Amino acid sequence: MNKTTKITLAVLAILAVVAGAVLYSKFLAAPPTTHKEEKIFVKIPTDATFDTVVLILQKEGLVRDEGSFRWLAAKLNYARTPMRSGRYEVNPKWGAAALIRHLKVGSQAPVKVILNNERLLEEVAAKVARFIEPDSATLITLFQDDNYLQTLGYSRETLMSLFIPNTYEFYWNVSAKSFLERMVKEHDAFWDKNDRLAKAKAMGLTPQQVYTFASIVEKETTRNEEKSRIAGVYLNRIKSDWPMQADPTLVFATRDFEARRVTNYHKEFDSPYNTYRNKGLPPGPISMASIASIDAVLNAENHEYFYFCAKPDGSGLHAFAATLEQHNENAVRYREELEKMGL
Repeated sequence: MNKTTKITLAVLAILAVVAGAVLYSKFLAAPPTTHKEEKIFVKIPTDATFDTVVLILQKEGLVRDEGSFRWLAAKLNYARTPMRSGRYEVNPKWGAAALIRHLKVGSQAPVKVILNNERLLEEVAAKVARFIEPDSATLITLFQDDNYLQTLGYSRETLMSLFIPNTYEFYWNVSAKSFLERMVKEHDAFWDKNDRLAKAKAMGLTPQQVYTFASIVEKETTRNEEKSRIAGVYLNRIKSDWPMQADPTLVFATRDFEARRVTNYHKEFDSPYNTYRNKGLPPGPISMASIASIDAVLNAENHEYFYFCAKPDGSGLHAFAATLEQHNENAVRYREELEKMGL
């Protein structure tokens, strides 16, 4: 091998090293980042363009060199119209190649949607919008679409009964309609368990009516151990052709959610949710009902009580009575204890 050949090979080797260093720097090395976390989450909206995705990644500090990133994205067939949407778990230490491959595969990181004690559909929409892509306005518009709700077997008044409090796993980019359709499946699965449908039928109630009933029990007490007894009280009233006279329905009817006690204003308020003026159940739930309240209605206690009032001991429990005379005695004791406490 002559001297010229050796020099040529040496130069080529140096160039190869330099080229490798450049390629590593542009495509494999981690971008400079201030992220302390070992992973972050990138959200790519539905119908996003490639330019939008680049801006999102730049904002997260994940793109080292925009020109090189765009070139590599083209070579790896990542750029498309529209881009693959979703929420992705990303390691900020990845280079451009690893980042593009991960986003291209589209393996999303799911979110957990938590539903528990929302009172109004607007609150449900706001809560759900914290976890998935559709915003609260999109969700509430769908919640008020009478024609669409009818296809699901619901109305605006009964839609709340669709939501069984629980934690549900979704992909972030689920559509509003797909979210509701999934809720229908979860609702039906819930009612298929533990003989719930059979128990509701035996009571002469639909699942929606049981849920409405349970929402009243939910607002009457926070103590699960007495929910079936309270449900029994309301059943006794309904069977005896009494109005339910449930104070929480008056609060819902007037939307006076800060009220500390029910007054004549509430009792005389003209609304189908006023169970002092109207017999039977109101048109729909007055809040989200917990599973404990739903099962309490389905397993309501069989007793002779028609009345109940809060106990004055601060336990959150109630004193029950079979007659108005007994109830008035309980109420007097309650007021006397409040007066002793200066309330």
